[in-house]
Amino acid sequence: MGNGWRRRLWLAHCIACLAAAPALGQSAAPRKTLLIVGDSLSAEYGLPRGKGWVALMEARMARETPGWQVVNASISGDTTSGGRSRLPALLKQHAPALVVIELGGNDALRGLPLAMTQANLAEMARASKAAGARVVLVGMAVPPNYGRQYGDDFFALFAKVAKAEGTALVPFLLHGVADIPDADAMFQPDRIHPKAEVHPRMLDNVWPVLRPLLK
Repeated sequence: MGNGWRRRLWLAHCIACLAAAPALGQSAAPRKTLLIVGDSLSAEYGLPRGKGWVALMEARMARETPGWQVVNASISGDTTSGGRSRLPALLKQHAPALVVIELGGNDALRGLPLAMTQANLAEMARASKAAGARVVLVGMAVPPNYGRQYGDDFFALFAKVAKAEGTALVPFLLHGVADIPDADAMFQPDRIHPKAEVHPRMLDNVWPVLRPLLK
């Protein structure tokens, strides 16, 4: 084969590669990011890696709603004040399309003012929306020994924030776990953190609220 034919074949190959490049670029669309900002209930405290509800959710998303990636920025012991201070950097770094806020339980354990917890959650919701993300607020409750009035007011503040800020709401992450007759059997020895076998139920509490926002 002469040099002329070789040159023509090489040019034809280059033209074909250039023609295919845009199509290849279009097929590799970037995935959207779901950011979780939570405490030990979302950080797999006391659990084997991959057994917490967030990891289970990521696996379910891969099967049912592909095109998303999960960033779990949860820290054991975190409060709403800690989450509020961490959130701006997380929003800037990850540019999430959806933010799940699972905080407040440690505020109650420390006896922090409910007004502060409510204000922190509201500010986190506003900051997330300002960054272009939709928001899911995850509600929590406290044991009866905290007093009826405090418990009722704490539980109600999540719905108040969700209504005021227009966010989606998971009413109670531990529904069917902490509010059943033999609840102690569902928890690790500290009686605060659910066992690994309970986390699928926790995901089932979140998923009906979350799934429509992933489409």
